[in-house]
Amino acid sequence: MNQLIYHITSLAEWDYAQSIGVYQPKGFVIEQFIHCSYLDQLLTVADHFFRGQNSLVILVVEPSKIDSDLVEENLEGGTELYPHLYGLLPCTAVKKALAFPCNADGSFTLPEELKV
Repeated sequence: MNQLIYHITSLAEWDYAQSIGVYQPKGFVIEQFIHCSYLDQLLTVADHFFRGQNSLVILVVEPSKIDSDLVEENLEGGTELYPHLYGLLPCTAVKKALAFPCNADGSFTLPEELKV
């Protein structure tokens, strides 16, 4: 898996991760993996799980810098596959963190940097 993957999180969680060198989302202890997306899945995920939330960032992740298992799967029974990271995310694998504010109606628009 060589293409970049993406993860949406709060700015506070990302700031904390940077202070310790590794990112672990709140639900990791229960789920044991980190939900990620490909670029074309980002807006669907954002609108479904983060609608109306502010102070978010998109982590742009370089899979080649991850030692843990990265598995493409759909755990909800659908056919679209999402990358799931079965381990913690080292901050060194994050190429950049992009501000991801919601629009006035609560929906999201990709940051200019990610538009193709």
